[in-house]
This record gives sequence, C-alpha cells and structure tokens, in this order.
Amino acid sequence: MPHIALGNESPGIIGLFDYRPETARPMSALAEVLLRGENSLPRGDRELIAAYVSALNDCRFCYNSHAAFAAAQLPEGMDLVEQVRADLGGAPISDKLRALLTIAGAVQESGRKVGDEHIAAAREAGATDVEIHDAVLIAAAFCMYNRYVDGLAALTPDDPADYAVMAQFIVAAGYARDEA
Repeated sequence: MPHIALGNESPGIIGLFDYRPETARPMSALAEVLLRGENSLPRGDRELIAAYVSALNDCRFCYNSHAAFAAAQLPEGMDLVEQVRADLGGAPISDKLRALLTIAGAVQESGRKVGDEHIAAAREAGATDVEIHDAVLIAAAFCMYNRYVDGLAALTPDDPADYAVMAQFIVAAGYARDEA
C-alpha cells in the first residue's frame, strides 16, 4: 500500500504520475529522450541499462517494467536480461554494452565511482561520447525513478503478464505523457 493516498490504483510510477501530472510530464519527457530518442545505442540496450540499474537498486517495479521493455526490444528477450542481471561479466553481450553497463553500475553506487578507467574501457570498446553520456544519465535518472517509486511504496504487481502488457504499450507509444 502506498505511503500516501494517490486516488488511483495504477501500478508503480504510473500511479505516482497520475497523482502529480505536472511532475510526470518532465520526468516522462526525460525517459522518452533517454530510452527512445535518436541514438546510436539501440532502444533495447538503453532499456537494459535502466533494468540493470533498477535491479542494483532492488526496485522491483522498475526492474520488472524495464526488463520487460528491454526483452520486448532485444532479439534474445528476457533470457538475456536475466543473464545480465545475474552475471554481467559472463553475459553474452558486446564489450561496448558491458562497458556501458559497468559505468551505469558505478553511477548507481555514486557518480564519483566512475573513473577514467571506465571511460577508457568504454571508448576502447567503441562507445561514443554521447553513448557514455547517456549511459551515465540513464543510470542517474533511474536512481531517481527507483527512489521515487520505492520511497512512496508504489503498488508493485507480482504477475509478469502485467509488465508484458506495459511493454507492448511503451514499445508502441513511448513514455511521453499528454499535456492534459
């Protein structure tokens, strides 16, 4: 049960956004740019970064959501998402994505944990400055989103099918919210 009366039964961040649409709009717009906007890093990879950080933060709603969103956009689906969560070093992903996920993991601990060696490894693996920038910002943003959802004890569905339905919507329509 949420810590405050939201006046709706929507799950996770959706319920919080419905409660405060004026804060939802900029937060949704940021997610839209970071996770779906024009970028050389595929959408599925960016969603995987969001899911990975959410797993590190132990945010069940955000992990389950973004794992489903990533799986819907990655050819390897949920198997790959779970492999990354369980063992980043052994997961069958590109060196570039592993380096960006390693940076995201450092950001999750503290922005100051990102060192020159992280950036050098990402560049050596072929990451562009925009991809490095966006990996850092996705990680930082998801630390905020995760704390927002968990800090207000937002409703978290247990049924994976609920997240699959959300994934269909997000993949098709995105994160941007109406200005209503």
